Amino acid sequence: QIRCRGDLAPRKFKYRKAFKGRLPIRTGGSTVATTLEHGDFGLRALEPCRLSAKTLQSCETAIKKAIKSAKGAKCYLRVFPDLPVCVKGNETRMGKGKGPFEFWACRVPVGRVLFEVGGGRIQKELAFAALQHAKPRLPIKTEFIDRDSKARLGNL
Repeated sequence: QIRCRGDLAPRKFKYRKAFKGRLPIRTGGSTVATTLEHGDFGLRALEPCRLSAKTLQSCETAIKKAIKSAKGAKCYLRVFPDLPVCVKGNETRMGKGKGPFEFWACRVPVGRVLFEVGGGRIQKELAFAALQHAKPRLPIKTEFIDRDSKARLGNL
């Protein structure tokens, strides 16, 4: 596996294959990564899911293309695909081990901020339009947030 400059993949990893695992469901009062950190506007997940690196890259490209007109505006990716996903071929008999590596993915809990847009005096309308370009590329429901938005508690 060769990592190109534009690829979203870890540089080093301990194991080639990982357990499937479960999507994290936040119970209790954890509000980690549910608010903006770098930018002024963002896109927050309203459902748990597993996102592939390809999906994240296409969303990031769409956002960057939309905010190009605002000089100095940047797009920040707040999740990173660090989970190797292995897939066995269709119509393969049971057994004979786990399938080969297929793609990189990341687990996204409810309330996690996926993308942030900020810098360069970007207008709210332009940021909203840019993040709207990413929405149809994502397999989950998302919401637009700004600096005034409150932190999201678990599944509430």
